[in-house]
Amino acid sequence: MKSFWTELKRPFFVLAPMEDVTDTVFRRIVTSCGRPDVLFTEFTSVDGLFSVGFSYVAKRLKYTEDEHPLVAQIWGTKPENYLRAAKMLVEMGFDGIDINMGCPVKDVVKLGVCSALIDNKPLAKEIIEATKEGAGKIPVSVKTRLGFKALQTEEWIGFLLDQKIAALTIHGRIAKDQSKVPANWTEIAKAVVLRNEHKPETIIIGNGDVVSRQDALLKVDETEVDGVMIGRGIFHDPWLFNPTHHGESVTFPEKLAKMKEHIQLFELTWGKDKHYPILKKFFKCYISNISNASELRSELIVLNDSSEVVKKIDLLLGQTDAANLQ
Repeated sequence: MKSFWTELKRPFFVLAPMEDVTDTVFRRIVTSCGRPDVLFTEFTSVDGLFSVGFSYVAKRLKYTEDEHPLVAQIWGTKPENYLRAAKMLVEMGFDGIDINMGCPVKDVVKLGVCSALIDNKPLAKEIIEATKEGAGKIPVSVKTRLGFKALQTEEWIGFLLDQKIAALTIHGRIAKDQSKVPANWTEIAKAVVLRNEHKPETIIIGNGDVVSRQDALLKVDETEVDGVMIGRGIFHDPWLFNPTHHGESVTFPEKLAKMKEHIQLFELTWGKDKHYPILKKFFKCYISNISNASELRSELIVLNDSSEVVKKIDLLLGQTDAANLQ
């Protein structure tokens, strides 16, 4: 089926879905630094969308028109809610729907979903079919791992390819390992071979331990994936997707200005709907690779609200020797 995935120039780059990270604010900040080809929402519970917690869960789906192509990533326990959620996401204008079959967090796995679906193919199949039915003409994809407690590349990836999904993102670890071992791109390459032999129309995206655009391109050469998804690497360099301007070439004052923009956009977008402390995890995106980075982050983290942090940033930017802090 023709979709935005098939229209992308290869190789393409994707900002990974990350819990309490990839909201509309952070997606816009990353895009302003260097636009990835595809953006994903945070993980969104289909069960939560049809509960008394709807208003809280729905915040994860907030977006602006300049964020396309944008894929909503969903998870949950009930296939009927996947179908209902998919219909809702189509009406909301998303470009694609992705099913989370890779999250290894214990509290989620014990519900029998996300990476637990690797060992429950009948339910995985039912969820995919329900989502595709609800999605209609927009593409359905899956993000997963190479296995649950052991490598199951041929068996599990082969199964997913048989479901005729539009795209498949493979994180190069098994669920049991979480993020404790290096990503296995050799196994991701095997998945590409499987795809080429059986389901050439499915897009394959590699994911895991990519820290730069150059690193991503190297992995494309080594594995022949169609695209690369980058998650935690963006914390080291918000300019990572920019082909001409990256973290090492960005001055410290420029990083501070972008940090200020991030904080102000967060406040403008969310107001009292989200608490300021969420922003503290992003400080390392902007304050790094300088001699006193740790000390400066510590000073900012103890501040009580965003206005205090902005005042501190303005003070640093106003210092005549700010450029010498690089």
